[in-house]
Amino acid sequence: MTQPTDNSRASLMDAALTAAERGWHVFPLRPGTKRPALHGQAACPRTGPCASGHRKWEQRATTDPERIRATWSHGAFNVGIATGPSGLLVVDLDMPKSQDNSSEGTPDGVATFGALCERTGHAVPETYRTRTASGGTHLYFTAPAGVRLANTAGTLAPLVDTRAWGGYVVAAGSITATGPYEALSGPVAASLPLWLQSILQPTPRTPQAPSVAVAGQSRRYADVALAAEAHNVRAAQLGSREAALFRAARALGRFVAWGDLPRHVVEDALQEAGEATGLAVAECRSTLRSALNWSVAHNQRSRGNAA
Repeated sequence: MTQPTDNSRASLMDAALTAAERGWHVFPLRPGTKRPALHGQAACPRTGPCASGHRKWEQRATTDPERIRATWSHGAFNVGIATGPSGLLVVDLDMPKSQDNSSEGTPDGVATFGALCERTGHAVPETYRTRTASGGTHLYFTAPAGVRLANTAGTLAPLVDTRAWGGYVVAAGSITATGPYEALSGPVAASLPLWLQSILQPTPRTPQAPSVAVAGQSRRYADVALAAEAHNVRAAQLGSREAALFRAARALGRFVAWGDLPRHVVEDALQEAGEATGLAVAECRSTLRSALNWSVAHNQRSRGNAA
């Protein structure tokens, strides 16, 4: 496998500078890996950039060409791009990771994302993209101003993750033991499509019922939420109907997890609403199943971890 050496230091520095010229904040990764090369909190010397307290890789990522040259002059570091500070949302279309034959025939992230685009009536977006060392694909999008998106894992589709605030990606030009990261298109990152944003943007927090509320009050609140979400699905416009159904199921899944609504009641109400907008029966059922499964599992863990 190709490994970076001192001879590749100049090309890696160029990769870091090229990313910075696009306004993307970079930081060094250990040579030949995807791991940050910066010290952790336990080893922080509390000097230099950390004089006033430990600064993590996201805080230390930079577009300053002088800082970049100074860093990469010391080694053949791979290049990490801190997606949040860079104003990016990167969609990671991954490959099946099974080491045995059980993954044979399993759709990869490119296939599952393409299926999602088809179901929602959209073409796969054209934007800057890279090929990852594993053979996957990164799609770079400019994140919407004023919206703080977080990382996701499998929210859009199986083997489809996203990186935003709190995440990073390996830049084109970097080299790992499994291969290089390569740019597949021009430098322009398109704006994040609204239909993708509608799925990824966190559902606004709803007011919590008072701690003294009786079970009946909690159930009435859940019933109101169910009616509101079903209305939102019915009112969705062409091109955003499946995204609206997905968001509604994720929002209502917490009431299922908490025992305030039976799952079959949520499924029946949203299935009816989705079909009323013109979505196919099987399409509604598939979207509801995946969204509710995620939401129920997530909210059960959240409640279980609460003090």
